Amino acid sequence: MQFRDLKTQYQRLKSQIDEGIEEVINSSAFILGKPVVELESILAEYVGRKHCVGCGNGTDALQLALMIWGIGPGDAVFTSDFTYFASAGTSSILGATPVLVDIDLSTFNMSADSLEWQIKRVIDEGKLTPRAIVPVDLFGQPADYDTILPIAEKYGLKVLEDAAQGFGGNIRGKMAGSFGDISTTSFFPAKPLGCYGDGGAIFTDDDEIDARLRSLRAQGKSPIDKYDNREIGMNSRLDTLQAAILLPKFKAFVEYELDAINRVAGWYTKKLSGQFITPSVLEEFYSSWAQYTILLDDKKERDEMKRKLKEQNIPSMVYYPRGLHQQEAFRWMKLPDTWYPNTMEATNRVLSLPMHPYLSEEAVDQIVSVMLK
Repeated sequence: MQFRDLKTQYQRLKSQIDEGIEEVINSSAFILGKPVVELESILAEYVGRKHCVGCGNGTDALQLALMIWGIGPGDAVFTSDFTYFASAGTSSILGATPVLVDIDLSTFNMSADSLEWQIKRVIDEGKLTPRAIVPVDLFGQPADYDTILPIAEKYGLKVLEDAAQGFGGNIRGKMAGSFGDISTTSFFPAKPLGCYGDGGAIFTDDDEIDARLRSLRAQGKSPIDKYDNREIGMNSRLDTLQAAILLPKFKAFVEYELDAINRVAGWYTKKLSGQFITPSVLEEFYSSWAQYTILLDDKKERDEMKRKLKEQNIPSMVYYPRGLHQQEAFRWMKLPDTWYPNTMEATNRVLSLPMHPYLSEEAVDQIVSVMLK
């Protein structure tokens, strides 16, 4: 059994993917070829943004967006404590200070109450300038932008939406990737829309930001002369082969994969409810289910369940075993566990089960039967 079955997906899409790869090889346009331009246009329309800029990976997407705003030393960037390291590490690499925010245990997304508390704390302390919020659309569900965006407006902060796991999700039909002043996503293979390597994208409605992003992803080059560098940028272009792979995968994603993965989530929830704490999707929210993550009673029970599943050749994962404030790279900030009670609970209790659009109900029944025993 696969945790996320990319092999079955490839078999379904083999002819289209192979054809796209062959066309790129025959054209020899390996960098910023036609498939990249086509993919950027399709994704911008799908998300509901004016522009989409492909780049090397989701981490670079976040960093490029922060570079656009001139984020650097002395700036505070607020993000979730319960997420992948890149959500915070990208501000650190620019010299800014990530300010970590606790989560809502029911959704695993950023807590608005904790966010405002941290903003006030930083302002009162007077050492850093609050500049931006990076909400994370964790496990497929968009962050609670109904509460986060008013806080950002209240304190004059930019919002950089990290939709690496939320791509395909929406709130009342407004798509993940459209909520931030700038939004980003990742095409890492395990993401809701993944390629066969690294890839990422940035979304904006601003023409000037779009032009600067296209320059910054190519070493800050001029739009008319690649040897005329106007500012310090990066080498972070979406590979043409990956774009060719993503085009048929995106078509399947929209046409049937999102429906299928929500059906799988429904099976899990129906069969596990009453025995385990199943994921909560807020009213009028739609998840793309990057992960299906349950809560066990404590770490001992979680670890025992993971072991029992492994004995039956059923994979499971712990996302995430520690909060960012517990990472060695951020130890210097000396952030107390008491600021992050829900993150601490989550790290000890979460367990993610096999989840993908090609999972059968029979396979779900097999997983559930082991768990109920």
